[in-house]
Amino acid sequence: MLVKTYGSAVQGVDAITITVEVNIGQGINFYLVGLPDSAVKESQQRIEAALKNNGYKIPGKKVVINMAPADIRKEGSAYDLTIAVGILAASEQINPIRVSEYVIMGELSLDGSLQSMKGALPIAIQAKKEGFKGIILPKQNAREAAIVSGLDVYGVENIKEVIDFFDEKSDLEKITINTREEFYKNLSSSEFDFEDVKGQENIKRALEIAAAGGHNVILIGPPGAGKTMLAKRLPTILPPLNLHEALETTKIHSVAGKMESDASLVTLRPFRSPHHTISDVALVGGGGFPQPGEISLAHNGVLFLDELPEFKRTVLEVMRQPMEERKVTISRARFTVDYPASFMLVASMNPCPCGYYNHPDKECMCAPGMVHKYLNKISGPLLDRIDLHVEVTPVNFEKLSDKRLSEKSEEIRKRVIKAREIQEERYKDNEGMHSNAMMGSKQLRAICRIDEAGQTLLKNAMEKLGLSARAYDRILKVSRTIADLDESIDIMPNHLAEAIQYRSLDREGWAG
Repeated sequence: MLVKTYGSAVQGVDAITITVEVNIGQGINFYLVGLPDSAVKESQQRIEAALKNNGYKIPGKKVVINMAPADIRKEGSAYDLTIAVGILAASEQINPIRVSEYVIMGELSLDGSLQSMKGALPIAIQAKKEGFKGIILPKQNAREAAIVSGLDVYGVENIKEVIDFFDEKSDLEKITINTREEFYKNLSSSEFDFEDVKGQENIKRALEIAAAGGHNVILIGPPGAGKTMLAKRLPTILPPLNLHEALETTKIHSVAGKMESDASLVTLRPFRSPHHTISDVALVGGGGFPQPGEISLAHNGVLFLDELPEFKRTVLEVMRQPMEERKVTISRARFTVDYPASFMLVASMNPCPCGYYNHPDKECMCAPGMVHKYLNKISGPLLDRIDLHVEVTPVNFEKLSDKRLSEKSEEIRKRVIKAREIQEERYKDNEGMHSNAMMGSKQLRAICRIDEAGQTLLKNAMEKLGLSARAYDRILKVSRTIADLDESIDIMPNHLAEAIQYRSLDREGWAG
């Protein structure tokens, strides 16, 4: 007897439906074809033990299983349940009538219980798109899949529940999620807040500008000045995710297997902080079976690179193209996948190997030329993509011991949201452009016009401070954001003056 069941394969952040055809006929053997990897091939032993321990068996006949389309590689152990249900239906141990109405996925343990899987959300989206009645998957992933409305989602703990469901001996509990309610419930919960930060008002102002315009920022300062602490609080002043961004972010985390058990939706902007020993593949994504990297997991959020010069140069260089295009394309001989990578880069670094160059109290112990050598670990093209260079100085005792609380993140966020709304309106005709940081050369000339006084100020600053040519565009972008925070239509000289001070690493002689 021939029976078809349906599973799903994840490619990039999307899913492709896989048809599992099970045919049982005369003879003795077990054949699994259709480009399965080792984990799929090993399913025979898991399925055999799981069925036996629940009072069923693989029939002693010729069992041929084809996973179509056969030119797509099937990876992972989540096809166990799909194949097991197909075998039971084809051997008439269960009623085969309804099995083709559902996408069935899950890894089996030897006792028949189900382990969690990756990619539940894109699989559910594809199942709805192709008109399936519902999806049956492990209980741990059910809430994640239930975000998709108009699809019956059943979370199961054991294969026996699935068997009884198809034999109509018992019903499965349908999982339903109110997506909007779930989305708004945890929208603003965070353990960090800018009110905990003593002093550092100029740094908080720089991070507010970065958040308002979506600008990349680098913090330069001695050890213990508070660079990491400030960076961790940046997501608390970014505008909240909208529902579309939340679903997009959840898809990526679902594919990467980073969703917590019983989680449904990513509602907070991601904050990713990889260690400096990370490889280039781990950062941008890829591998033999491509997976999203840290830059994609930081999509719609913040990627924080602590101690930037300590990262391998090759690792930093592979980020250049994704930062520009806001996506990463991973090509293999058989296929190409795209992962979104629209993130804010926040980097921190010491000014020199000992950490005390330009320190107000401590003397730098580095040999001559070491500061230049240390800064040269970061290439010019990468620095070119960082709009704000901010010097962080240590906080003195008076400010540290001050009992007064600083401004809350909530108050700063209100100003940031207002500035972002102005930018959304400005770029409404430019698809995919939402903030000043995304401006290209064409938009820059049209939008960032400055008056004669501003031109004179910028000319003098370029000449006296020895600012590089690449600083010019960055200053204009940042000054446009500062004007938006002030709700000013035009870029005024004071906006330009503030933007100029955020180009430390472009000044001639900054490193001696």
